[in-house]
This record gives sequence, structure tokens and C-alpha cells, in this order.
Amino acid sequence: MIQKVALGGGCHWCTEAVFQSLKGVQHVAQGWVQSTEENDTFSEAVIVQFDTTLIPLKVLVAIHLRTHKSTVQHSMRKKYRSAIYYYDQAQQEILKNILTAAQSEFKEKIITQVLPFIAFKASREAITNYYYSNPKKPFCEQFINPKLKLLLREFTEFANSDLIGFS
Repeated sequence: MIQKVALGGGCHWCTEAVFQSLKGVQHVAQGWVQSTEENDTFSEAVIVQFDTTLIPLKVLVAIHLRTHKSTVQHSMRKKYRSAIYYYDQAQQEILKNILTAAQSEFKEKIITQVLPFIAFKASREAITNYYYSNPKKPFCEQFINPKLKLLLREFTEFANSDLIGFS
């Protein structure tokens, strides 16, 4: 079954590359997501469309928590909101349960919020698919490669090692 979830937490170039590099992910849209109330400003994020028979939502959340600073508040949190955006009430409950269970795997408190998805603004085409268009750029080597190596190391079953291209 195909589902979607929106994820934010760090630079959307990094987040896009991480989720593009997974088996079972069919599409990643890079841009900005808006939620409600104090989170009604647009924040960098991606929308991930995935096949639940190949990669469960629980695994996507675990990867998300480990590939951005999910336990750290910092001055850029308005631009890089640590969040998982849900599309319906059933998904909200599932995500809350997944986050509660994941907390035991972290020493620090997870700050990632479960928020309603309200709107999306896509990035301009020139900066989408950033990593796979520019893998040798210093930004990619410094910030994205370590995240992809983490996928290969800790999520081997789900990492698309042929696409990632190094080990």
C-alpha cells in the first residue's frame, strides 16, 4: 500500500537525499511544509511517498530521528522544525505511538513534534534532487555522505546501496 508522510528537521537537501536512498520510497518532494498554530510558518521538509510492504512507517521515523538533530533545540528551529506531519487522525495516533516507543532508544528527550500537515510549497526545480545531481559538492560530502553511511551501517536492509554508490 502506498502512503505518504512529511518530515522536517534539517536541511531539505539532506532529508531529501536520505529518503531518496531507501528501498520502498517511490517519491520524495522537497520544499517547505506549513502546519497550524505556532507552527503555521513554512519550514524546510520533504514529503515521502512509500510502499508500506517494503518499508514500514516505523522505519522511516527511526531513520528520520537518527539523521537530524531530533533531540536538540537550536536557533534555526523555525526554519528547520523537527517534525513529522500527519495527513489524518489514524496516522497521527500511529506516529505518536512510534515516537513514544522510540524515546527509549535515546538518552536525551526527543523534541520532534507530530503535527498536522496543512500546506506544501515545492522547492524550485534547480535545487531538487540536490545530492544525486551534485554528489561531489563539498556540502554533500560534508553533510549528506555521513547520513548515507549511517543508512548503510544501521539500516542495511532498507538502504539502496546500488544508488548510494559507496560503502
